[in-house]
Amino acid sequence: MRYCSTRGGVQNRDFREVLFSGFAPDGGMFMPETLPAVSPETLRSWTGLRYQRLVLEVAALFIPEELIPRGDLEALVAEALSGFSVPDSVRIARLKDGLSVLELFHGETLAFKDLAMSCTVHFLNYFLRRDGSRAVVLVGTSGDTGGSAVRSARSLPGLDVLVVFPRGRITAVQEKHMTSCLEDNVHVFAGRALVAMVNANDIVHRTVTSGDFSMAPSVTQTLAPAIDIQDPYNMERVFWLLLDRDGAAVKTMMEEFQRSHRLRLPENQRRLLAEVLVTGAVSDPGILETMRRCWEQNRYLLCPHTAVAVWHHYNRTHSPARNRCYVATASPAKFQAAVEKAGLTFDPPEAVLALDQLPTRYQNLERSADWCEDWEERLRDWIQFVSRTRKNGGVCYPENP
Repeated sequence: MRYCSTRGGVQNRDFREVLFSGFAPDGGMFMPETLPAVSPETLRSWTGLRYQRLVLEVAALFIPEELIPRGDLEALVAEALSGFSVPDSVRIARLKDGLSVLELFHGETLAFKDLAMSCTVHFLNYFLRRDGSRAVVLVGTSGDTGGSAVRSARSLPGLDVLVVFPRGRITAVQEKHMTSCLEDNVHVFAGRALVAMVNANDIVHRTVTSGDFSMAPSVTQTLAPAIDIQDPYNMERVFWLLLDRDGAAVKTMMEEFQRSHRLRLPENQRRLLAEVLVTGAVSDPGILETMRRCWEQNRYLLCPHTAVAVWHHYNRTHSPARNRCYVATASPAKFQAAVEKAGLTFDPPEAVLALDQLPTRYQNLERSADWCEDWEERLRDWIQFVSRTRKNGGVCYPENP
Protein backbone atom coordinates (compact mmCIF):
# COMPACT_ATOMS: atom_id res chain seq x y z
CA MET A 1 0.00 0.00 0.00
CA ARG A 2 1.43 3.34 -1.12
CA TYR A 3 -0.04 6.81 -0.72
CA CYS A 4 -0.29 9.94 -2.85
CA SER A 5 -1.47 13.53 -2.50
CA THR A 6 -4.90 14.63 -3.68
CA ARG A 7 -3.11 17.45 -5.54
CA GLY A 8 -0.85 15.18 -7.57
CA GLY A 9 2.52 16.49 -6.39
CA VAL A 10 3.46 13.62 -4.10
CA GLN A 11 3.36 9.89 -4.83
CA ASN A 12 4.73 6.59 -3.55
CA ARG A 13 4.77 7.38 0.19
CA ASP A 14 4.47 4.63 2.77
CA PHE A 15 2.21 4.56 5.81
CA ARG A 16 4.87 5.77 8.25
CA GLU A 17 5.70 8.79 6.09
CA VAL A 18 2.01 9.69 5.77
CA LEU A 19 1.38 9.21 9.49
CA PHE A 20 4.10 11.70 10.41
CA SER A 21 3.35 14.18 7.61
CA GLY A 22 -0.21 15.31 8.31
CA PHE A 23 -0.91 17.31 5.16
CA ALA A 24 1.10 16.45 2.05
CA PRO A 25 4.03 18.78 1.17
CA ASP A 26 2.10 20.13 -1.85
CA GLY A 27 -0.75 21.24 0.41
CA GLY A 28 -3.01 18.31 -0.45
CA MET A 29 -4.25 15.40 1.61
CA PHE A 30 -2.95 11.86 1.46
CA MET A 31 -5.00 9.05 -0.07
CA PRO A 32 -4.14 5.45 -1.04
CA GLU A 33 -2.82 5.24 -4.58
CA THR A 34 -4.97 2.11 -5.01
CA LEU A 35 -8.13 1.70 -2.99
CA PRO A 36 -8.30 -1.76 -1.41
CA ALA A 37 -10.94 -4.07 -2.86
CA VAL A 38 -12.98 -6.03 -0.32
CA SER A 39 -15.05 -8.89 -1.71
CA PRO A 40 -18.71 -9.42 -0.75
CA GLU A 41 -17.65 -12.70 0.86
CA THR A 42 -15.15 -10.90 3.08
CA LEU A 43 -17.69 -8.24 4.03
CA ARG A 44 -20.17 -10.97 4.99
CA SER A 45 -17.51 -12.67 7.10
CA TRP A 46 -16.93 -9.40 8.96
CA THR A 47 -20.56 -8.93 9.99
CA GLY A 48 -20.13 -10.93 13.19
CA LEU A 49 -16.82 -9.39 14.26
CA ARG A 50 -16.44 -7.34 17.41
CA TYR A 51 -15.40 -3.73 16.84
CA GLN A 52 -11.78 -4.22 17.92
CA ARG A 53 -11.29 -7.11 15.48
CA LEU A 54 -12.98 -5.14 12.69
CA VAL A 55 -10.57 -2.22 13.28
CA LEU A 56 -7.68 -4.66 13.01
CA GLU A 57 -8.91 -6.12 9.72
CA VAL A 58 -9.53 -2.70 8.15
CA ALA A 59 -6.25 -1.24 9.41
CA ALA A 60 -4.35 -4.21 7.98
CA LEU A 61 -5.58 -3.23 4.49
CA PHE A 62 -3.77 0.10 4.76
CA ILE A 63 -0.69 -0.76 6.89
CA PRO A 64 1.72 -3.24 5.27
CA GLU A 65 2.99 -5.99 7.53
CA GLU A 66 6.61 -5.03 6.84
CA LEU A 67 5.92 -1.72 8.63
CA ILE A 68 3.80 -3.06 11.49
CA PRO A 69 3.65 -6.87 11.75
CA ARG A 70 0.14 -8.17 12.30
CA GLY A 71 0.89 -9.32 15.84
CA ASP A 72 2.14 -5.83 16.76
CA LEU A 73 -0.83 -4.21 15.00
CA GLU A 74 -3.25 -6.38 16.94
CA ALA A 75 -1.57 -5.43 20.23
CA LEU A 76 -1.60 -1.70 19.34
CA VAL A 77 -5.31 -1.72 18.48
CA ALA A 78 -6.14 -3.65 21.65
CA GLU A 79 -4.17 -1.23 23.80
CA ALA A 80 -5.64 1.82 22.06
CA LEU A 81 -9.22 0.65 22.62
CA SER A 82 -8.72 -0.68 26.15
CA GLY A 83 -9.91 2.45 27.96
CA PHE A 84 -13.48 2.65 26.68
CA SER A 85 -16.40 2.40 29.07
CA VAL A 86 -18.38 -0.26 27.18
CA PRO A 87 -17.04 -3.75 26.42
CA ASP A 88 -16.73 -3.37 22.65
CA SER A 89 -15.82 0.36 22.54
CA VAL A 90 -19.02 1.21 20.62
CA ARG A 91 -22.68 0.39 21.21
CA ILE A 92 -25.96 0.50 19.26
CA ALA A 93 -29.13 1.86 20.90
CA ARG A 94 -32.22 0.45 19.19
CA LEU A 95 -35.14 2.87 19.50
CA LYS A 96 -38.70 3.07 18.17
CA ASP A 97 -39.89 3.15 14.55
CA GLY A 98 -36.75 1.65 13.01
CA LEU A 99 -34.41 4.23 14.56
CA SER A 100 -31.02 3.05 15.79
CA VAL A 101 -28.19 5.19 17.15
CA LEU A 102 -24.59 4.03 16.92
CA GLU A 103 -22.85 5.42 20.01
CA LEU A 104 -19.24 6.37 19.29
CA PHE A 105 -18.75 8.40 22.49
CA HIS A 106 -17.61 5.90 25.12
CA GLY A 107 -13.98 7.01 25.23
CA GLU A 108 -12.43 9.25 27.85
CA THR A 109 -13.48 12.54 26.24
CA LEU A 110 -16.97 11.28 25.33
CA ALA A 111 -16.57 11.89 21.59
CA PHE A 112 -16.08 9.81 18.45
CA LYS A 113 -12.61 11.28 17.98
CA ASP A 114 -11.38 9.02 20.80
CA LEU A 115 -11.78 5.97 18.56
CA ALA A 116 -9.45 7.18 15.80
CA MET A 117 -7.13 9.35 17.89
CA SER A 118 -6.28 6.60 20.36
CA CYS A 119 -5.16 4.35 17.48
CA THR A 120 -3.31 7.18 15.68
CA VAL A 121 -1.33 8.11 18.79
CA HIS A 122 -0.40 4.50 19.48
CA PHE A 123 0.80 4.08 15.88
CA LEU A 124 2.92 7.24 16.23
CA ASN A 125 4.37 6.06 19.52
CA TYR A 126 5.13 2.62 18.04
CA PHE A 127 7.42 4.11 15.38
CA LEU A 128 8.98 6.65 17.75
CA ARG A 129 9.79 3.96 20.29
CA ARG A 130 11.18 1.66 17.62
CA ASP A 131 13.35 4.43 16.12
CA GLY A 132 14.36 6.00 19.44
CA SER A 133 13.10 9.41 18.29
CA ARG A 134 10.64 12.12 19.39
CA ALA A 135 7.92 14.15 17.68
CA VAL A 136 5.78 17.22 18.30
CA VAL A 137 2.20 17.05 17.01
CA LEU A 138 0.34 20.32 16.36
CA VAL A 139 -3.47 20.08 16.59
CA GLY A 140 -6.07 22.69 15.69
CA THR A 141 -9.49 21.82 17.08
CA SER A 142 -13.09 23.01 16.87
CA GLY A 143 -13.85 21.20 20.12
CA ASP A 144 -13.41 17.43 20.26
CA THR A 145 -10.16 16.60 18.43
CA GLY A 146 -7.93 18.46 20.88
CA GLY A 147 -9.29 16.70 23.95
CA SER A 148 -8.95 13.30 22.31
CA ALA A 149 -5.38 14.08 21.24
CA VAL A 150 -4.12 15.18 24.64
CA ARG A 151 -5.91 12.41 26.54
CA SER A 152 -4.59 9.75 24.14
CA ALA A 153 -1.02 11.07 24.14
CA ARG A 154 -0.52 12.23 27.73
CA SER A 155 2.58 10.79 29.39
CA LEU A 156 3.76 8.97 26.25
CA PRO A 157 7.55 9.34 26.38
CA GLY A 158 8.29 10.17 22.74
CA LEU A 159 5.43 12.51 21.90
CA ASP A 160 4.56 16.14 22.70
CA VAL A 161 1.11 17.44 21.73
CA LEU A 162 0.45 21.14 21.14
CA VAL A 163 -3.25 22.04 20.84
CA VAL A 164 -4.94 25.31 19.80
CA PHE A 165 -8.65 25.74 20.56
CA PRO A 166 -11.09 28.61 19.91
CA ARG A 167 -11.75 30.30 23.25
CA GLY A 168 -15.44 30.97 23.85
CA ARG A 169 -16.57 28.75 20.97
CA ILE A 170 -16.58 25.36 22.72
CA THR A 171 -18.33 23.98 25.78
CA ALA A 172 -16.85 23.98 29.27
CA VAL A 173 -16.48 20.18 29.22
CA GLN A 174 -14.66 20.25 25.86
CA GLU A 175 -12.30 22.89 27.22
CA LYS A 176 -11.66 21.06 30.49
CA HIS A 177 -10.76 17.87 28.65
CA MET A 178 -7.81 19.84 27.22
CA THR A 179 -6.83 22.34 29.90
CA SER A 180 -6.95 19.90 32.84
CA CYS A 181 -4.23 17.68 31.34
CA LEU A 182 -1.15 18.84 33.24
CA GLU A 183 1.27 16.22 31.93
CA ASP A 184 4.59 17.66 30.79
CA ASN A 185 4.06 16.59 27.16
CA VAL A 186 0.75 18.47 26.78
CA HIS A 187 0.76 22.14 25.66
CA VAL A 188 -2.58 23.95 25.26
CA PHE A 189 -3.18 27.36 23.67
CA ALA A 190 -6.48 29.26 23.59
CA GLY A 191 -7.17 31.80 20.85
CA ARG A 192 -10.12 33.94 19.84
CA ALA A 193 -10.54 34.50 16.04
CA LEU A 194 -10.90 32.55 11.19
CA VAL A 195 -12.13 29.40 13.16
CA ALA A 196 -23.67 14.93 5.30
CA MET A 197 -26.24 16.62 7.64
CA VAL A 198 -24.91 19.93 8.77
CA ASN A 199 -25.98 22.80 10.99
CA ALA A 200 -26.30 26.46 9.94
CA ASN A 201 -22.71 26.37 8.65
CA ASP A 202 -23.94 24.64 5.52
CA ILE A 203 -21.07 24.72 3.02
CA VAL A 204 -21.28 20.96 2.35
CA HIS A 205 -25.04 21.10 1.82
CA ARG A 206 -24.68 24.04 -0.59
CA THR A 207 -21.96 22.21 -2.50
CA VAL A 208 -24.10 19.12 -3.10
CA THR A 209 -27.37 20.90 -3.86
CA SER A 210 -26.15 23.90 -5.90
CA GLY A 211 -22.41 23.44 -6.51
CA ASP A 212 -21.57 26.42 -4.30
CA PHE A 213 -18.42 25.47 -2.35
CA SER A 214 -17.88 28.91 -0.84
CA MET A 215 -17.23 30.25 2.62
CA ALA A 216 -19.82 32.45 4.30
CA PRO A 217 -18.55 35.80 5.66
CA SER A 218 -18.23 34.32 9.17
CA VAL A 219 -18.76 31.15 11.16
CA THR A 220 -22.19 30.98 12.79
CA GLN A 221 -22.07 29.90 16.43
CA THR A 222 -24.66 27.14 16.90
CA LEU A 223 -25.73 24.55 19.44
CA ALA A 224 -23.48 22.04 17.63
CA PRO A 225 -20.07 23.74 17.96
CA ALA A 226 -17.91 20.84 16.77
CA ILE A 227 -19.30 21.35 13.25
CA ASP A 228 -19.16 25.14 13.34
CA ILE A 229 -16.68 25.24 10.47
CA GLN A 230 -16.49 26.88 7.05
CA ASP A 231 -13.58 24.93 5.56
CA PRO A 232 -14.42 21.20 5.66
CA TYR A 233 -11.01 19.91 4.65
CA ASN A 234 -12.12 16.34 3.97
CA MET A 235 -14.13 17.62 1.01
CA GLU A 236 -10.81 17.69 -0.85
CA ARG A 237 -10.70 13.90 -0.60
CA VAL A 238 -14.29 13.73 -1.84
CA PHE A 239 -13.40 15.91 -4.84
CA TRP A 240 -10.37 13.70 -5.59
CA LEU A 241 -12.56 10.60 -5.70
CA LEU A 242 -15.26 12.46 -7.62
CA LEU A 243 -12.77 13.53 -10.30
CA ASP A 244 -11.37 10.01 -10.72
CA ARG A 245 -8.19 10.83 -8.75
CA ASP A 246 -7.18 13.71 -11.01
CA GLY A 247 -4.62 15.48 -8.81
CA ALA A 248 -4.05 18.36 -11.21
CA ALA A 249 -7.77 19.20 -11.31
CA VAL A 250 -8.06 19.03 -7.53
CA LYS A 251 -4.99 21.26 -7.15
CA THR A 252 -6.57 23.90 -9.39
CA MET A 253 -9.87 23.73 -7.50
CA MET A 254 -8.42 23.91 -4.00
CA GLU A 255 -5.90 26.65 -4.77
CA GLU A 256 -8.74 28.76 -6.19
CA PHE A 257 -10.79 28.09 -3.04
CA GLN A 258 -7.87 29.01 -0.78
CA ARG A 259 -7.24 32.18 -2.76
CA SER A 260 -10.81 33.50 -3.06
CA HIS A 261 -12.75 31.36 -0.55
CA ARG A 262 -15.19 30.69 -3.37
CA LEU A 263 -15.60 27.83 -5.82
CA ARG A 264 -18.38 26.82 -8.20
CA LEU A 265 -18.56 23.16 -9.20
CA PRO A 266 -19.51 22.51 -12.82
CA GLU A 267 -23.01 21.03 -13.03
CA ASN A 268 -21.77 17.64 -14.24
CA GLN A 269 -19.50 17.34 -11.19
CA ARG A 270 -22.27 18.50 -8.85
CA ARG A 271 -24.61 15.84 -10.26
CA LEU A 272 -21.99 13.12 -9.72
CA LEU A 273 -21.58 14.29 -6.14
CA ALA A 274 -25.32 14.34 -5.54
CA GLU A 275 -25.58 10.75 -6.77
CA VAL A 276 -23.47 9.47 -3.87
CA LEU A 277 -24.12 12.05 -1.14
CA VAL A 278 -27.50 13.25 0.15
CA THR A 279 -27.38 16.27 2.46
CA GLY A 280 -29.57 18.52 4.54
CA ALA A 281 -29.18 21.54 6.78
CA VAL A 282 -30.64 21.91 10.28
CA SER A 283 -31.20 25.09 12.28
CA ASP A 284 -30.86 25.42 16.07
CA PRO A 285 -34.66 25.18 16.54
CA GLY A 286 -34.60 21.96 14.51
CA ILE A 287 -31.83 20.58 16.73
CA LEU A 288 -33.79 21.35 19.90
CA GLU A 289 -37.03 19.90 18.54
CA THR A 290 -35.22 16.69 17.55
CA MET A 291 -33.69 16.35 21.01
CA ARG A 292 -37.10 16.82 22.63
CA ARG A 293 -38.91 14.44 20.29
CA CYS A 294 -36.35 11.64 20.71
CA TRP A 295 -36.57 12.00 24.49
CA GLU A 296 -40.38 12.01 24.52
CA GLN A 297 -40.62 8.93 22.30
CA ASN A 298 -37.69 6.88 23.61
CA ARG A 299 -36.43 8.43 26.85
CA TYR A 300 -33.13 8.67 24.96
CA LEU A 301 -31.10 11.88 25.07
CA LEU A 302 -29.21 13.03 21.98
CA CYS A 303 -26.29 15.43 21.92
CA PRO A 304 -26.92 18.40 19.57
CA HIS A 305 -24.55 17.02 16.93
CA THR A 306 -26.32 13.67 16.88
CA ALA A 307 -29.63 15.53 16.71
CA VAL A 308 -28.44 17.14 13.46
CA ALA A 309 -28.39 13.64 11.95
CA VAL A 310 -31.52 12.26 13.65
CA TRP A 311 -33.52 15.27 12.39
CA HIS A 312 -33.41 13.41 9.08
CA HIS A 313 -35.27 10.47 10.64
CA TYR A 314 -38.14 12.66 11.81
CA ASN A 315 -38.40 14.97 8.81
CA ARG A 316 -37.93 12.81 5.72
CA THR A 317 -40.10 10.07 4.26
CA HIS A 318 -38.66 6.59 4.74
CA SER A 319 -39.60 3.07 3.83
CA PRO A 320 -41.22 1.57 6.95
CA ALA A 321 -39.49 -1.75 6.31
CA ARG A 322 -36.01 -0.24 6.42
CA ASN A 323 -34.13 0.28 9.67
CA ARG A 324 -32.00 3.39 9.88
CA CYS A 325 -28.85 3.86 11.95
CA TYR A 326 -27.56 7.35 12.78
CA VAL A 327 -24.12 8.05 14.19
CA ALA A 328 -23.89 9.58 17.67
CA THR A 329 -20.65 11.53 17.65
CA ALA A 330 -20.66 12.73 21.28
CA SER A 331 -22.32 12.30 24.64
CA PRO A 332 -24.96 14.84 25.71
CA ALA A 333 -22.86 15.28 28.85
CA LYS A 334 -20.52 17.51 26.82
CA PHE A 335 -23.33 19.88 25.80
CA GLN A 336 -25.35 20.52 28.93
CA ALA A 337 -26.38 24.05 27.88
CA ALA A 338 -28.05 22.65 24.75
CA VAL A 339 -29.80 19.98 26.83
CA GLU A 340 -31.16 22.65 29.16
CA LYS A 341 -32.21 24.84 26.24
CA ALA A 342 -34.25 21.92 24.92
CA GLY A 343 -36.08 21.86 28.27
CA LEU A 344 -34.57 18.51 29.24
CA THR A 345 -32.59 17.37 32.26
CA PHE A 346 -29.56 15.16 32.45
CA ASP A 347 -27.35 13.95 35.28
CA PRO A 348 -23.75 14.11 34.02
CA PRO A 349 -21.51 11.14 34.82
CA GLU A 350 -19.10 11.43 37.72
CA ALA A 351 -16.12 11.78 35.36
CA VAL A 352 -17.64 14.95 33.91
CA LEU A 353 -18.56 16.41 37.31
CA ALA A 354 -15.00 15.78 38.49
CA LEU A 355 -13.59 18.01 35.74
CA ASP A 356 -14.79 21.11 37.62
CA GLN A 357 -12.48 20.27 40.51
CA LEU A 358 -9.34 19.77 38.45
CA PRO A 359 -6.61 22.42 38.06
CA THR A 360 -6.09 23.72 34.54
CA ARG A 361 -3.22 25.03 32.41
CA TYR A 362 -3.22 26.81 29.08
CA GLN A 363 -1.68 29.83 27.36
CA ASN A 364 -3.64 32.63 25.73
CA LEU A 365 -3.13 33.65 22.12
CA GLU A 366 -4.31 37.25 21.93
CA ARG A 367 -5.78 39.03 18.93
CA SER A 368 -3.68 41.67 17.23
CA ALA A 369 -3.47 43.53 13.94
CA ASP A 370 -1.32 40.71 12.55
CA TRP A 371 -2.67 37.94 14.74
CA CYS A 372 -2.09 35.24 12.11
CA GLU A 373 1.65 35.94 11.91
CA ASP A 374 1.87 36.56 15.67
CA TRP A 375 0.22 33.23 16.48
CA GLU A 376 2.39 31.37 14.01
CA GLU A 377 5.52 32.88 15.52
CA ARG A 378 4.35 32.14 19.06
CA LEU A 379 3.59 28.50 18.27
CA ARG A 380 6.84 28.06 16.34
CA ASP A 381 8.81 29.47 19.28
CA TRP A 382 7.09 27.10 21.67
CA ILE A 383 7.72 24.07 19.46
CA GLN A 384 11.42 25.02 19.29
CA PHE A 385 11.47 25.43 23.09
CA VAL A 386 9.92 21.97 23.54
CA SER A 387 12.41 20.42 21.11
CA ARG A 388 15.39 21.99 22.88
CA THR A 389 14.07 20.97 26.27
CA ARG A 390 13.57 17.34 25.26
CA LYS A 391 17.00 17.20 23.60
CA ASN A 392 18.56 18.32 26.86
CA GLY A 393 16.51 15.89 28.93
CA GLY A 394 14.54 18.63 30.70
CA VAL A 395 10.89 19.27 31.53
CA CYS A 396 8.68 22.04 30.19
CA TYR A 397 6.65 22.67 33.36
CA PRO A 398 8.99 22.16 36.32
CA GLU A 399 6.45 23.62 38.75
CA ASN A 400 4.13 20.60 38.31
CA PRO A 401 4.38 17.80 40.88
